[in-house]
Amino acid sequence: MKVSVLASGSKGNSTYIEFKNTKILLDIGMSAKYIMEKLNNININPEELDAIVISHDHADHISGLKVFIKKYPTKIYGPKSLIQKIDNIEKDSIYNFFNIKDIKVETFPTSHDAEESYGFLINDELVHITDTGYINQKYHRNLTNKKIYLIESNFDTELLMEGHYPYYLKQRMNSDKGHLSNHKAAEFLSKVIGKNTKQIILCHMSENNNNDDKVYEAINKYIKNQDKIKIKIARQKENTELIEV
Repeated sequence: MKVSVLASGSKGNSTYIEFKNTKILLDIGMSAKYIMEKLNNININPEELDAIVISHDHADHISGLKVFIKKYPTKIYGPKSLIQKIDNIEKDSIYNFFNIKDIKVETFPTSHDAEESYGFLINDELVHITDTGYINQKYHRNLTNKKIYLIESNFDTELLMEGHYPYYLKQRMNSDKGHLSNHKAAEFLSKVIGKNTKQIILCHMSENNNNDDKVYEAINKYIKNQDKIKIKIARQKENTELIEV
């Protein structure tokens, strides 16, 4: 399996995943022009995409969708509330399990202030979770000991509470319907990583309420023996290299 995070942060998110002869995007929250440029950076032709899978309908996960599919008609999988609004394109609502050629997608609900919001387990190897206030413990067993984890590490609690955001927004971000803090993300990872885990990519980092030092501080507190696991922070306007696991 190959993966590249094309963009990750409060202004837009998108991840490319490839397995055998199947190529998909998870979310498309940057401009179509940006997505095309970043796909080109990893030598992927947008016309080769088999599907775009949408986690939820917030702008930072769908803003490039309309223009992109007009130029490159691509099947869309997404929450029913979003799919109902899309016309003139092949589409399907997300459900518990579905296949996109060689890629098997298993979904589970996340806790976010959207009408529907999902995390993904891809081919029983890759876990993708952004935009959730917590990860329900009942899913932990099914998400344990996977090869790669793409998990949001959105904010440092102290930086958030001392920052300039209005109180209601701080409460929203730190609630069960908001985002994962660095410590919540690291604590979850400490419970689920295993001997098969090769890569962790920390995603959706806030530009205003977080920084690299705070992210790694939390990871180092909760995760020991990191020598066999590669750890990377995804960026808002940079794509990662095409990582193969």
